[in-house]
Amino acid sequence: MARTRSENYDDIQRGILSAACGLFAKQGYMRASIADLAEACKLSRGALYHYFVSKEAILFAILDQHVRQMIADVEAAIAEHTSTLDQFRAAIRAIVDLNARSPQEQRLILNDLTFLGEDDQQTIKSLERRIVDLITGLILQLDSKGKIVKRTKKVYTMMLFGTLNFSHTWYDPKGGIGPAEFADMVVDQFLYGIASPVVSRHLATGASART
Repeated sequence: MARTRSENYDDIQRGILSAACGLFAKQGYMRASIADLAEACKLSRGALYHYFVSKEAILFAILDQHVRQMIADVEAAIAEHTSTLDQFRAAIRAIVDLNARSPQEQRLILNDLTFLGEDDQQTIKSLERRIVDLITGLILQLDSKGKIVKRTKKVYTMMLFGTLNFSHTWYDPKGGIGPAEFADMVVDQFLYGIASPVVSRHLATGASART
């Protein structure tokens, strides 16, 4: 006879994902055992299996939830604006903001995706491509001079994502530069370059604020 769901089933499941995410990010997915997970979640091993069939299923749920949230945030940010530049800036802000709030999930996406089965990996990668395609589309619309061609399109897009995806390794959102300002700096440097008047004004403003 199948076990019935408790009234707080969803809350407990979310708690498991949160605790597991912290454990995986700190200890490493492969080094974390089911016993470690049960202890971190304050559940028995049997109770843990009531919510997830395996450790791999927990990892998949964490990554799937994170990427779907990013898609939703980016799409919502784009929908709030009409000009392409404002849409692009808002989309990058959404990505930076989520990564700043979810550095552990971002670390798992980059380091532990390959521990999933092939089908689950492809599911996550397909979701990631939706984000990449959204940003690529905006970049192409902003390229009024036709600088980006088929041969260079992926390179330009991944240069941008290289900055965004690894910021969790060094960027502190509680430091002197908040997520929105950091996102705008990324956008300005990507679109105009460090020596452009737009970025130069930003740097000058920052310098005057520090003196």
